[in-house]
Amino acid sequence: MAELILDELDHKPDAVKFFCDSKVVLGYIYNDSKRFFVYVHNRVHRICQTTSPEQWHYIPSDQNPADLATRSVAASQLMDTMWFKGPDFLHKPSKPEMCEHFELINPEMDVEIKPQVTTLTTHTEAKLLTSERYQCFSTWKSLLRAVSFLIHQVRSHKSGSTTDTSQHMCKGWHQCGRPRTPEELAVAKRLVLETVQRETYPEEYAALQSNREVSNSSPILTLDPYINDGLLRVGGRLRHASLELEMKNPIILPKNSHVTKLLVQYYHTEVKHQGRQFTEGAIRAAGLWIVAGKRLVSSILHHCVICRKLREKLAVQKMADLPPDRLDTSPPFSYVGLDVFGPWTVVTRRTRGGAAQSKRWAILFTCMGTRGVHIEVIESMDVTSCINALRRFFAVRGPAKQLRSDRGTNFIAASAELGMGPPNKKQTSILNYLHSNGCTWEFNPPHASHMGGVWERMIGMTRRILDSMLLQNKHTHLTHEVLCTLMAEITAIINARPLVPISSDPSSPVLLSPAMLLTQKPGLHAPPGDFTGKDLLKGQWRQVQALANEFWGRWRNEYLSTLHPRRKWHKSQRNLQPGDVVLLKQSHAPRNEWPMALVTSTFPSGDEQVRKVEVKTSSQGTSRTYLRPISDVVLLLEGD
Repeated sequence: MAELILDELDHKPDAVKFFCDSKVVLGYIYNDSKRFFVYVHNRVHRICQTTSPEQWHYIPSDQNPADLATRSVAASQLMDTMWFKGPDFLHKPSKPEMCEHFELINPEMDVEIKPQVTTLTTHTEAKLLTSERYQCFSTWKSLLRAVSFLIHQVRSHKSGSTTDTSQHMCKGWHQCGRPRTPEELAVAKRLVLETVQRETYPEEYAALQSNREVSNSSPILTLDPYINDGLLRVGGRLRHASLELEMKNPIILPKNSHVTKLLVQYYHTEVKHQGRQFTEGAIRAAGLWIVAGKRLVSSILHHCVICRKLREKLAVQKMADLPPDRLDTSPPFSYVGLDVFGPWTVVTRRTRGGAAQSKRWAILFTCMGTRGVHIEVIESMDVTSCINALRRFFAVRGPAKQLRSDRGTNFIAASAELGMGPPNKKQTSILNYLHSNGCTWEFNPPHASHMGGVWERMIGMTRRILDSMLLQNKHTHLTHEVLCTLMAEITAIINARPLVPISSDPSSPVLLSPAMLLTQKPGLHAPPGDFTGKDLLKGQWRQVQALANEFWGRWRNEYLSTLHPRRKWHKSQRNLQPGDVVLLKQSHAPRNEWPMALVTSTFPSGDEQVRKVEVKTSSQGTSRTYLRPISDVVLLLEGD
């Protein structure tokens, strides 16, 4: 109708508007995303051929004259309808607002709309095999086995589509349980090595295949490379040697390839984790030439866990600074280190058939500052003997501020180590006695004898002196009284030792020794002057004060300077961290039987260096946690 009217008009209108009372139809006309079935599609297509969606507008049904033609209207009422005059808004200067765009109404439920179908296109490209596919393999055997299995699958698939099956018993794609043949393994090895070479030396391959010389900037120029069976080999100068091809012309491999690392690890395992010379010899005997391979082999051996288990040294750290109690000018035996040593067999009583014997031990107390010693003999290793020895020591030398010792069972008479669990009754009784006397007890980590060198050195000196005394009296029966006397003499000998090298200066004949302060008998003359009567007490005080001042003055000037240098452990090492895997030293077992453990926590010192750690190990399904010094562990794998 619109096309017919427009053809008959002499003057064309500026615009043509269409009105429809169906928003569903308007949604079809404005649609640009959905597809319709044939009936609706043909009509929408016909409408869009001569009109545009912007020409179509909505009109309510009560204002649409076309709605009367589809409904029954009586002839007597026809003159009262808008069939002849149209809707009212056509005669008014203001037109109603018209919607500019219509959407599909409920497109999911509309039966005239076709379901949406998504079509995907896949583009495939034939890529060459690269060494990136080998990164997921951790051993050379697993890589070779996987590639040879793929080669077997391809050949089986080809043989399954042909009539010739004499070479392959397997047909089609399958999961084959037969071992790979040497021929398949050789083909897989050649394929893997060729892939690595083509990726690393593309220019050399291109030059040699076109019969050109290798570039002067090539890293393998000095090897005079050539291609044999698709592999780059060393040309060298041994062409006329009566050697096998693998020895005369080995295969060239780069040092930075993952496959090369797997090969080095494989041949290192083949020589049972021997050194670099053995590993390099095995690689060369296998017909492989690794460019700059010495550094790679050394790196592989350095990170080998088995080699660390067999030969890695125990962990060390830079020697710590001396504790404050070693440098404090407090009264003698204010800060004390102690340990128990022994035992010795003594005769307790005479019997008709011989003599009854028992054992004796000794507790050595050493002053952390003056380095003087005090020895107490004890009859047993129980708590009572330990407390009695402490009481005698405090009665003679005065109360101490701090005791320091190892975590051995010598002081608690129990089998469990201190600090590894809740304190037992014996430990609590000792600590309560010490706290009541204003003294604290510090414990070194278990198995850390090097942290108690102050008293360990004194114990070694005591043993040597006692051995010398007993050697001179071989036939003397050692009794408790004789042993106590020997220990007292040993104490006097040790306290009379010089703390610093003896000076040859005649102006200072007095030795700096612990006895100078403990016994007040260093041979030093009293201050000049005559003291009689009432001045006697005053003179004695001055003499004691002079001796003390002489000792502490020389102690600062001569002795402290000898403590400056670090005799060993001069450099800082990597701190152990939680998550590190270590080998836990066991003194009673060979190294191959040492258990592996996991570092769970660390305890940094004041200088932020870790010297003791807590490790967790498992044995027969039972997990245990130990506190150990780093000198008792071997680092196997870093946590990161």
